[in-house]
Amino acid sequence: MENDGPSRTALITAYARAHHQVVDRPQIFTDPLAVPLLGVSAAELADQQLGDVVSDRPRRLFFAARSRFAEDAVAEAAAAGVRQVVILGAGLDTFAYRNPFPTVRVFEVDHPATQAWKRERLAAAGIELPETLTFVPVDFETQTLAAGLASAGFQRSEAAVFVWLGVVFYLTPNAAHATLEYIAGQGASVEVVFDYLQPADSDDGRAHQQARADRLADIGEPVFSYFTSDDIATQLRDLGFTDIDDHSAPDLLTHYLDRSPTVEAEPPAALRAIRILRARR
Repeated sequence: MENDGPSRTALITAYARAHHQVVDRPQIFTDPLAVPLLGVSAAELADQQLGDVVSDRPRRLFFAARSRFAEDAVAEAAAAGVRQVVILGAGLDTFAYRNPFPTVRVFEVDHPATQAWKRERLAAAGIELPETLTFVPVDFETQTLAAGLASAGFQRSEAAVFVWLGVVFYLTPNAAHATLEYIAGQGASVEVVFDYLQPADSDDGRAHQQARADRLADIGEPVFSYFTSDDIATQLRDLGFTDIDDHSAPDLLTHYLDRSPTVEAEPPAALRAIRILRARR
């Protein structure tokens, strides 16, 4: 991550989400703030050459689908009375500024430099900071998630939803488990939505996975963890989560696109390793 702004992957994700608003039909996920937050017009965005991830339609659709999956979970939880949402590694996520639930407080956790840059972009775009939003700047080299949330007024004794997208693979297995342990320690009902990478099971898959890891390492964002679905499920059950809803990326796209021809019988290499789940305790 750059010291004066968001990580490269956070920025790419934001561009992919914005590009989805402009070029993809049917649209999986609607976010009217995605384009203005980046400071570009829809026409400019459509004309830009934005790199492989943004121009790769299946991958771009997955970024939209995982946001939709997370926000659907938040909506269900809010309807059931949950009043706290924590977005871990919030990046340029815009849910807090579109939050339709006036009694739900959103805690955005991220590196201080990322949050400072985001606040500049929000101000430039004229996007107001709602009263239901709390920024939680945490530099994990010097501060813990627990301390950061406690200082921001997060209530450990009350129900909560944690949204944790595009982060787990950049953590060591121990660091990922420690975060899940913290989440599981919530004093009331809790759920978490996160995506992860499973190890490849073929030579071609391993070669593709290694090439991607090398590219990310070259920009200073190395991949540190891969998990099988069984391993993740075991960890979650050991922590007390009893309801686990786990999907492959292609299956998630099929669900939201209603078996559109867009979803190929053989999933693209970029999507084969990605999974996303929702777990409740």
